[in-house]
Amino acid sequence: MSLHHHSHAAHHHAHDAADGPPDAGLASWRTAVSATLHCLTGCAIGEVAGMAIGTALGWGAGATITLAVVLAFFFGYLLTLLPLRRAGMTTLAALRVAFAADTVSIAIMEVVDNLIMLAIPGAMDAGLAEPLFWGSLAVALVIAGAAALPVNRWLISRGRGHAVVHGIHGHH
Repeated sequence: MSLHHHSHAAHHHAHDAADGPPDAGLASWRTAVSATLHCLTGCAIGEVAGMAIGTALGWGAGATITLAVVLAFFFGYLLTLLPLRRAGMTTLAALRVAFAADTVSIAIMEVVDNLIMLAIPGAMDAGLAEPLFWGSLAVALVIAGAAALPVNRWLISRGRGHAVVHGIHGHH
């Protein structure tokens, strides 16, 4: 099946869920929570790795955040790409779906969690052995996931974002 067909099928599925029976809205929220947690997992892997590496190397906030953002996007896309490849999609088609599904969600999470890390006094200067570093990072990631959740739900209800991935998984 073509990517367009998958996207079209996902759009109809999401549209039906948004306009369907009373429990369809709950199903849409469940899908959004699942998608957000999936996206947050990849984002968190990259964010934690980037923050830890930058902090361990004594880099400044700008370089550390840049590394964390790059790694968050890398791992976020990777966690979507791998199952799509296992489902038989070509690498290019899987990349297109991963970019469409994850870019907005990861971008929101990265903006929010890094702004929080910058806003918490001393968080970016705390060492890896300090609870302030890990506590700030954990709080920032939880808030980032909460910020992305309503946007993911809105995208899914319109057949975009992770609705595309769920439509593909439903066909394989």
